[in-house]
Amino acid sequence: MDILGKLFGDNGRVKILRLFLLNPDLVFSNKDVSKRSGVGEAITEKEVVLLEKIDFLEKKEIITDKKESGKKEKNFGWQLNPDFSYLKELEDLLFSVEFLTKEDLVKKIRSTGRIKLIIVSGIFINNNESRADLLIVGDGINKKVLDKTLKKMELEIGKELYYGIFDSDDFKYRISVYDKFIRDVLDFPHKIIFDKRGE
Repeated sequence: MDILGKLFGDNGRVKILRLFLLNPDLVFSNKDVSKRSGVGEAITEKEVVLLEKIDFLEKKEIITDKKESGKKEKNFGWQLNPDFSYLKELEDLLFSVEFLTKEDLVKKIRSTGRIKLIIVSGIFINNNESRADLLIVGDGINKKVLDKTLKKMELEIGKELYYGIFDSDDFKYRISVYDKFIRDVLDFPHKIIFDKRGE
């Protein structure tokens, strides 16, 4: 990410670009962009205006219900422009660099408990068809800490992560009964980045 930040002049811009590239059908307000990318609101406002000027983003109307009056309120947001001239080239560049190194990913997750197995799929191997991005097996996992860790990762990546967390016994049982979720991960493209089950 640091390399891209230097290339693009700012890591915030990289995060915002990734957010729109990974969520092409969604319309985001400035507040949404800031929250989902972890970039400050002032920087977000400047970046989306710049990205609209080069036709990477399109301005879209957002209609919301006002809770107090029940009336409709019109605002505007931003959506990826599918006709942006360099869309494919930008995707290739931004997704050719790892979101997190394998070592960083393992280190972050291992700090949450006695981790036995980490499998990556989906966003981590550039496969949009995957049912999950992460499968984590371990014992004594602090779910609150893990949830916080994964939320931070989502800000780096620009997309909500889909994951499964299992303790060792539950994982063994699910394997034995051919659990659909587990099979959907293991029978399709994935990478085992950490495995200490034999220890």
